[in-house]
Amino acid sequence: MKALILAGGFGKRLRPYTTEKPKPLIEVAGKSILKWQIEWLKNYNVDEIVLAVGYLKEKIIEEIGSGRSLGVKVSYVVEEEPLGTGGGLKNGELILRNEKKFLVLNGDIIANFDLSRLINAVSKGVVGSISLVQLPSPYGIVKFDKNDGLIMEFIEKPIISEYWINAGVYCFTPEIFKYLPDKGDIERTAFPKLASEGKLKAVPYKEVLWKSIDTLKDIEEAERMLKGVG
Repeated sequence: MKALILAGGFGKRLRPYTTEKPKPLIEVAGKSILKWQIEWLKNYNVDEIVLAVGYLKEKIIEEIGSGRSLGVKVSYVVEEEPLGTGGGLKNGELILRNEKKFLVLNGDIIANFDLSRLINAVSKGVVGSISLVQLPSPYGIVKFDKNDGLIMEFIEKPIISEYWINAGVYCFTPEIFKYLPDKGDIERTAFPKLASEGKLKAVPYKEVLWKSIDTLKDIEEAERMLKGVG
């Protein structure tokens, strides 16, 4: 099976770390985000990976190369200008259009959930499936007695279980390419259209390791999460 990793972004919120290194090569717990992702994908029989690169692409090509050292085959599609997540995926159409299904990952995600559920959710009449995780609060919360105002408990960054967010990992059939813009984000273009046509499935995951690496604080939190898993 093949997977495409969207690895072309600027990673502006991680500067100065991303001044000379693209975000997918930022190290978390001693390993780059890309290497964490490739190892994860290999567990689900993904042996061919397409890297959609742009910003500092030479660094990624130099680090990952053919993928042989990681036990996979890696090919590249290059954005000469920023194309967004939709345009970045569409750039890989020539490589992916003959696949029955393929996975797509944002290049800043570290996760360990069961990808087979995401793959199996794509059945007849469905163009794609989206992984969802429960919303993690960015702040700690305080519980207090509404009658006397006395504080009862402090809870550090709880999961807000009634809300779900896009986890940035997808499975698609090649029909997705009919919905993609040449330039723009898949979340704002293709997904609303597919949802309106009833061709997009949600796959919710509870109590899994998942972290989007957007800031220095996210790196620290991801490292704590990974140590907890180990």
